[in-house]
Amino acid sequence: MTPVHLLIPAAGSGRRMGADRNKVLLELLGQPIIAWTLKAADRADSVVWIGLIGQESDRPSLVAIAASLHLAKPVNFIVGGDTRQQSVYNGLQSLPPEATRVLIHDGARCLATPDLFDRCAAALDACPGLVAAVPVKDTIKVVNAERRIEATPDRQRLWAAQTPQGFDVKHLKQCHRQGLAQGWNVTDDAALFEKCDLPVQVVPGEETNLKVTTPVDLAIAAFILKQRLG
Repeated sequence: MTPVHLLIPAAGSGRRMGADRNKVLLELLGQPIIAWTLKAADRADSVVWIGLIGQESDRPSLVAIAASLHLAKPVNFIVGGDTRQQSVYNGLQSLPPEATRVLIHDGARCLATPDLFDRCAAALDACPGLVAAVPVKDTIKVVNAERRIEATPDRQRLWAAQTPQGFDVKHLKQCHRQGLAQGWNVTDDAALFEKCDLPVQVVPGEETNLKVTTPVDLAIAAFILKQRLG
């Protein structure tokens, strides 16, 4: 398996969580959310290097958490930007010269398994870009500003994007540079690939790979972790 470098954007806030701090610093079964993310990445055979992207104000906490875990792989702190897109751009500039393939995984997706990281890494052998995703279960409605339904897309063609997302480093850097020049604002890196007409493959994700955003998400994550830990 070709080794991959991993970037973990963790520069968000706790606004939707109703917290007074970055949500990845909140406690989940006795450890910060980001600790669970880091431990899963550390156990993935494919990951050889970890870049943790955060705000300067969170640097002491994030660095201390990473150090306390005594991980087998180096964790490098990278200062993030005002948006996720800017943070990932900063992360790409901080990759070591030998990095050719990168996985990008949200710090708040603390339930991703080492197997998911490894499957995404392996899939990069056959494609330049990929997204972990799961088929949607609900019927999706397209609504207008007045909340009137305009369309009901075919559910069989709809997948909910997760992370990790994986890319050829050279291509992703080019896409980020083009996005910066064109003023594109996107919510994930796959969207930049799509705008640059580069192919993005879907890799089956995990139903439990939720993003902890609200207090309900935190409670569900705690339940899932308790089941895993027995």
